[in-house]
Amino acid sequence: MNFTTAFTPEKLQEAWDIIQRDFLTETWATVYVTLLSTLFAIVIGLPLGCVLVMGDAKGIRPLPAPLMKFLNVLINFLRSVPFLILIVMVIPLTRLIVGTSVGTVASIVPLVVAAFPFVARLVEGSLREVSPNVIETAQSMGATPMQILLHVMLPESVPSLITNFTLAITTILGYTAMSGAIGGGGIGKTAITIGYQRYRYAVLYACVIVLVILVQLFQTIGTWLARKSDKRLKQ
Repeated sequence: MNFTTAFTPEKLQEAWDIIQRDFLTETWATVYVTLLSTLFAIVIGLPLGCVLVMGDAKGIRPLPAPLMKFLNVLINFLRSVPFLILIVMVIPLTRLIVGTSVGTVASIVPLVVAAFPFVARLVEGSLREVSPNVIETAQSMGATPMQILLHVMLPESVPSLITNFTLAITTILGYTAMSGAIGGGGIGKTAITIGYQRYRYAVLYACVIVLVILVQLFQTIGTWLARKSDKRLKQ
């Protein structure tokens, strides 16, 4: 199909019918997968990021150097693999956990595998921003490493963590669109299988608009939460 004929009244009407029929369901699928994948990525990435900071040679609870080296290599390896290739690499794991390698639910597994190393690095960066003076004060008062982490480092990092988690959720949202290329559900699947492969460009652009709106929504909420939790702005 010629691109110039993709926006005729007939094609626009066809696109509108598809939007009315599929967009609400597919948008919900995208939001569902994004939020659930982000939750699992945080559950894995947050403790891992804490270990990277606490277990460092100059951290509050140094761990064996070979273990720290292994964790850093593993995280760097997973972060360096392009997402579309990673989806293929973890197909056996996806089938083991979900029972299938295609579909909306199946896309959660590669999304989590791709996202938790990213989250771990974001958490590491947030915790390293905490003033060493605050940590030294807690140590001088006899606080244990776990007490310092839970009552000093994490509370001090809340605004930064929220900002970084917002970055993670918008990144995962972009990944969900790419997962549509090999069987994932949601708006990405609609954009690729209906909009691109069938030359219905009006549907393709409508999918892009929905994704942009979702990113703006998540970013606005995240920015608002970060500001509300920043004690410096309350003084």
